[in-house]
Amino acid sequence: MSQMRGPAAAGSGSPAPPGGAPAGGAPPFLRGWAEALGTALAGMVTMLVVAALGLWAAGAAGLPGGAFPAVVAAAVVTAAGGSVGAAGDAGIIVQANAALDVVPLSVTLAGALVTAAVFLLPLRHRAVASAGELLGRIARTVVCWLVLLLLLALAAHHDFTLTVGNDIADELGAVLGTTPTVGFRADIPATLGFGLLWVLAVLVLTFLVSRKAPLSSRLLHFQDSVRPPAYAMLLTLLVYVAIGLVVGVIELVAGDRPAQTLAVILLGLPNLAWLALGIGTGGGWVGHADKALGLPLPHVLDEVLHTRRGAHTLDLGSIGEYDGRVWLLVVLAAVVLLGAAFTAAVRSPARLPAWRCALEMAVALALTLLVVGLATRIDAHYGLSLIGVGDLAGNLGGGVTLEPQLWRLVGVGAAWGLVTGFLGSLLARRVRHRGEVRDAGDAGPPDR
Repeated sequence: MSQMRGPAAAGSGSPAPPGGAPAGGAPPFLRGWAEALGTALAGMVTMLVVAALGLWAAGAAGLPGGAFPAVVAAAVVTAAGGSVGAAGDAGIIVQANAALDVVPLSVTLAGALVTAAVFLLPLRHRAVASAGELLGRIARTVVCWLVLLLLLALAAHHDFTLTVGNDIADELGAVLGTTPTVGFRADIPATLGFGLLWVLAVLVLTFLVSRKAPLSSRLLHFQDSVRPPAYAMLLTLLVYVAIGLVVGVIELVAGDRPAQTLAVILLGLPNLAWLALGIGTGGGWVGHADKALGLPLPHVLDEVLHTRRGAHTLDLGSIGEYDGRVWLLVVLAAVVLLGAAFTAAVRSPARLPAWRCALEMAVALALTLLVVGLATRIDAHYGLSLIGVGDLAGNLGGGVTLEPQLWRLVGVGAAWGLVTGFLGSLLARRVRHRGEVRDAGDAGPPDR
């Protein structure tokens, strides 16, 4: 069966007439752009729906001045790698300042999965494709995605009027026409630049992870060493999200704050789930939280991060002082990562030695935790200053910061990868058939 899926099978499907257009269909040029636009639209609409539902659950639908559509657009812009800045000014009477640097990873993950799935639909019956065709598909998809992202970035702006909580100051500001305002606007150049990197990363990872994605003949020999550990890392991240979803649904049903729980699920579930992965493997973050900001952090994290001043390390030790159940995250990490390593070994060539599986797993997990650390960082604050005097982050403001200890995450990722990769390879030896490159149904060439 594997002989039927080589390069000769790359053209399987509807035959094309000599002119190059598919029989009974649109010209290849138009069909290619239609598929690219469909891919970009599917991913963007998914992100809009998830963001809108999450923000609605968080109460954003009641924002004044019809700000809800703009807030949804801003959430999608940040989820797609864009940048949204916030600031305000009311002259010498009052100054307002705000910043929010946090990625709603539920929106990001939903958009990435749908974009990848739709992108692969026209290629799902192909084993090999030319580099030119693949680059053309990627380029068209990127162009359509950036156009849609630009439209969203233009819609992601709004201004709010603030009160400082002091009647005299509010009346003085109204008389002088200096009522404080704070708003947000997408940074168009940064949004398009980082949005380009985001969509390219999604499409490249699609080829790295999925065995349904065809490769050019020159890249086929890389799939044996890259795709198994890449797939294992995707599986790890999705398993953690699935576990977090189960916990979230239980909290949604049994808890006393269903709306807030639903908002966390729809906006920041991977933020918390992947934080649990990093902490469970021994990684750490450094952060601080003010009660004033009111971001929906889990109670135990809020307890650790809320200190009177200064930052606090968020890791197994610090959380264990408040809740000893945190050590279950170590057990969870061991089970999930060993299962991922076993899966990677089964999908790897049977001839691959255990030390090579361990090395590949170490590199993959170290890179994954590096990305997790960067994606879960938080820098959110707001503040007011009266008569030009006062600290914008003082009594009239608040904030939450969470910065990853990247070298620590990379180090523990490499260590866990080496151990689980080696053990997973040993366990997989009893499952694979000797001489088999991959499990049944794989499109790769047989082992020689």
